[in-house]
Parts: sequence; C-alpha cells; structure tokens
Amino acid sequence: MPSKKGKWGVAHILSTSNNTIVHITDLTGAETIARVSAGMMTDKDREGGMPFPAMLAAKKAAEEALAKGIVGVDIRVRGPGGPKSRPPGAGAQPAIRALAKAGLKIGMIEDVTPVIHGYMRPKGGRRGRRV
Repeated sequence: MPSKKGKWGVAHILSTSNNTIVHITDLTGAETIARVSAGMMTDKDREGGMPFPAMLAAKKAAEEALAKGIVGVDIRVRGPGGPKSRPPGAGAQPAIRALAKAGLKIGMIEDVTPVIHGYMRPKGGRRGRRV
C-alpha cells in the first residue's frame, strides 16, 4: 500500500535458529537498500539467532533505509522451510518490532516460508549425519 508521501520498500526477514537477516529492497525486490544480519551485530557466533542481535540488525537496516528516503515497508517473514522446521526463528518478532519502532510505517506482514507438498528427503543421506 504505497502512499504519495515518500517511497515504500519491502523488508525481507529470514529468521532461522542460527541467524536473522534483514534485507530491505524497493517494491520490485530488485534494488537492495539495506542488508544487515544479526551475526554482524555480535562477536559471538552462538548469539546470531537470538532476539537482541536481531533487533539491533533491524534497527540498523531501518536507519539506512530512512536515510535513503524509504518511509514504509511491507514485511515478508521467512523461516527455514523445506524439509526443515516451518516456524521462523526467535529473531523474527523482535526484528519486526524494531522496524516499527525505528520510524518505518508497516504495511502488510506476510509469511513466505517455503512449504513442501508431498515428500522431500532431508539432507544427510540414508544413515544421517555421522558426528
């Protein structure tokens, strides 16, 4: 729902158990405006999928977008999907809240997690991942 007062964009949020990536593009999705991950916000690898670094990443991406003239975003949240688990990780909701708190208008929020139809073999081979 673009308005007359400023440009709108799309915020793609990929949230897994290990990381959260906030990628803000124009409405077509072709031009990247800002891309920040939660792993870039912390020096500890294990903290990439946690809510606080995800919130910091979304805040930084929103600041970059606002500086480039974006006033509002439609949000597309994606989880791991496929043969992996369906729900998004722990960083998705804090990232959405941080985008709104940073001053971006929020249009629609949709879940674009890929859903398998039928059966897809999980990776790792017949006997699984051997450690």
